Amino acid sequence: MANIGSMVLQMLKNEISEVDYTRYIKQIHYNEEESKSNYAVFNAPNPLIANWVRTKYADKISHLFEIKTGVKPTIFIGTHKAPPSTSTKETLKTPNPSDKVPHTLLNPSYTFNNFVVGGSNNFAYVAAKSVSEKAGIVYNPLFIYGGVGLGKTHLMQAVGNVMLAQGKTVIYTSVEQFLNDFSRHLSNRTMDRFKDKYRKCDLLLIDDIQFLSGKNQIQEEFFHTFEALRNENKQIIITSDKHPKKIGGLEERLKSRFEWGLVADIQPPELETKIEIIKKKCEINRVKLDKEVINYIATIIENNTREIEGILSKLNAYSQLMGVDINIQFTRNVLKEQIAEKRSNITIDTIVDIVSKELNVKATEIRSKSRNSSIVYARRVAIYLSRNLTPNSMPQLAHYFGMKDHTAVSHTMKKIQELMKNDEDFKIKVDELSNKVSSLTDN
Repeated sequence: MANIGSMVLQMLKNEISEVDYTRYIKQIHYNEEESKSNYAVFNAPNPLIANWVRTKYADKISHLFEIKTGVKPTIFIGTHKAPPSTSTKETLKTPNPSDKVPHTLLNPSYTFNNFVVGGSNNFAYVAAKSVSEKAGIVYNPLFIYGGVGLGKTHLMQAVGNVMLAQGKTVIYTSVEQFLNDFSRHLSNRTMDRFKDKYRKCDLLLIDDIQFLSGKNQIQEEFFHTFEALRNENKQIIITSDKHPKKIGGLEERLKSRFEWGLVADIQPPELETKIEIIKKKCEINRVKLDKEVINYIATIIENNTREIEGILSKLNAYSQLMGVDINIQFTRNVLKEQIAEKRSNITIDTIVDIVSKELNVKATEIRSKSRNSSIVYARRVAIYLSRNLTPNSMPQLAHYFGMKDHTAVSHTMKKIQELMKNDEDFKIKVDELSNKVSSLTDN
């Protein structure tokens, strides 16, 4: 007879794509021996599959358990090769009824050691690290905002994992989960339990606070939860996609309280940080990529660094299925649909405009006959991109850039190709500009 975990995975099969099921879900197995009613343990063959399933389907699997058993467990996905981390082992202990059980869905891989620090996120990183060392004393609340996939949740949960290892009660939830929990307890007339859960923890982590917008009843409840925790010097960390002042439909008293501690933003990562993030992800997921492939991936991803997990997973899966190593040509072929260039929408004017802004020269200077070194550099890059990203011929490019004839364009192309071959930093910059042109015109 199939165990409950196998039945849940079979239910999941009917709700997801066949590719996702075959490539990932089919590879994980329910660990009946280590699972309990309030948590379910699955084993994966490698960290890459474990991380992918955990990130994409853990919440869904938990929901399916609730449908089947009436209990919504925390989902843990580990590997056959490596034992769970210390924080995971702590949460896997069978709880005694008298113990305080942390209500948490923390990802044990979200640690400060695994977070790649760069100029775009250093302030938020330092703030979160300080909070982990002096919770409830400094920066309370800590409000972290920025775009999707920039590391807000990672930093927030890194603090949670530190405090969880100290035996503290940590609650991590999204606004949607908070609202669902509130509605359920309200309809069941068990609001005392709801208040005990959220107002007696040591650390409350709330993701995507912007979704409180316009929800007056839940705003009222969250306000009182916030007040109760802060009055007891319990730490609160909040994330959002925008500064609290810019969240519409949010009560002014909440906005002001969100700014009582510290507001820290995370900006899109610069190229060097993207490269380091990819290296770190490769190390965690045990994927071997050479320098050329890593640099290439860094130039094709935009601001959402979560794309990296998907790209590594895709490359690794194709590599295993086809029995070939991951090199630059293989990477280009596998990702060609993901970075397909809609060249019909790209114009030379667009390229010149982007190059001028990125290289800090005027667009009119690029089309001039100036021999200033920075302008010549920008002009060559613009010509190279125009030749590769638009259907314009060399004579057409010569006319646009005021050059004598197509041989001058040909000479420029050879010069750029030579530079790219001999100067890796230059090649990365040109590839990044190429991706930026393509992504802007695709939107």
